[in-house]
Amino acid sequence: MSKLNLIIRREFIAKVRNKSFLVMTFLSPLIMVGMLALVVFLMKKNDEKVKTLVYVDNSGLFENQFKDSKSIKYEDFTAVGIDEAKAKVESGDFEGVLLIPKIDSLEILANSLEFYSKESPGMTIMNSMERVIETRIRNLKLTDFQIDIAKIEASKISAEIKMYNFSGEESSKLINGLKIGVGAIAGYLLMIFVMVYGTSVMRSVIEEKTSRIIEIIVSSVKPFQLMLGKIIGNASAGLLQFFIWGVILFILSIVATSMFGVEMTDIQGSNISSEQLEAMNKAAGNGKLELIIQEILRLPLLKLFLLFIFYFLGGFMLYSSLYAAIGAAVDNETDTQQFMLPIMLPLILGVYVGFATVMSDPHGPISTAFSIIPLTSPIVMLMRVPFGVSWTELGISMGLLLVSFVFMVWFAAKIYRVGILMYGKKPTYKDLYKWLKY
Repeated sequence: MSKLNLIIRREFIAKVRNKSFLVMTFLSPLIMVGMLALVVFLMKKNDEKVKTLVYVDNSGLFENQFKDSKSIKYEDFTAVGIDEAKAKVESGDFEGVLLIPKIDSLEILANSLEFYSKESPGMTIMNSMERVIETRIRNLKLTDFQIDIAKIEASKISAEIKMYNFSGEESSKLINGLKIGVGAIAGYLLMIFVMVYGTSVMRSVIEEKTSRIIEIIVSSVKPFQLMLGKIIGNASAGLLQFFIWGVILFILSIVATSMFGVEMTDIQGSNISSEQLEAMNKAAGNGKLELIIQEILRLPLLKLFLLFIFYFLGGFMLYSSLYAAIGAAVDNETDTQQFMLPIMLPLILGVYVGFATVMSDPHGPISTAFSIIPLTSPIVMLMRVPFGVSWTELGISMGLLLVSFVFMVWFAAKIYRVGILMYGKKPTYKDLYKWLKY
């Protein structure tokens, strides 16, 4: 056991003293915040640019129908005709020209519109014009049917369904969106870290193998202990990084709440009435942000955090044992490519299944099945946890993950103990199968 502790300590120290680890740990949150701020800034600057569209309305049905918006301005060139309008648009600072022909049939007119531009227009521009045209043609058809448009507009009403659980606690549509976001982020982060730290284990094995130092190490340490020590050492470094990120995010959250006037003692409770929350929103002057913080704190954050650690460790050790076996089987990183796809596919499948099914039906059969299957459960289950998962399902999922981890470590160790001393030959799947019999 002392030898295993030495290997774990050596791998952990080597990882945390690496410059890239320090940069990723302390600068990554700030870089991500900076990138997000930059994206928001660039989107805002892009929206500030006013795009001018020209239209030629030969039908006479769309007079004063095109209204200027914050980012789109319309100009009527009907008087000059389409040919001159095209020439002015091509030589001027216009996005394009819309031609509305003179056609008696509204159905034919709706499919006879033409738009000319120097460059392909964005979807925002096309959707804006199509919205105006569809609304106008619909109103004209209603008039032809002798239907009072004013009454139809007056009959429109929005409905809002208040959401409660059986304990009487109020919820909202916002909380479902936040659950999706939190679960998706947790699952995606887990996939990234399994790949990053699993690859780190594989590279560590390859480096020691190519430098022949592994021959000295295995003379005093069993290959199984060496592989397990590398996996646990790298997992410990990953957990340390998560802990530091959590502290940084906690500090940033305190700064954010103090800046926007949100008192933590006021929003820790989950039984604030809608009237109180509305009053708080008006008093703070930034109700949307406060509501988001309120709903985030209603999530099972502690449960999600503990399960994240469990599934991170379980998923990481499950896949890292395979990464270690691959590292032991090859002589250089280039030869690993043929073995990487079968390992990465379940991770990628877990992310896609999570986004495709958990968001629409978190308790459906597909979501439930993939949250129990060990190869995908670390990702899919984390996406489901914010929506509430029974302890029975969690127990089955966690138990199968542990059993699979033990089996996978045993499976990888048989390849590792043979491949770690094999040199000069590019292994195949047939070779790996033979090594399992030794």
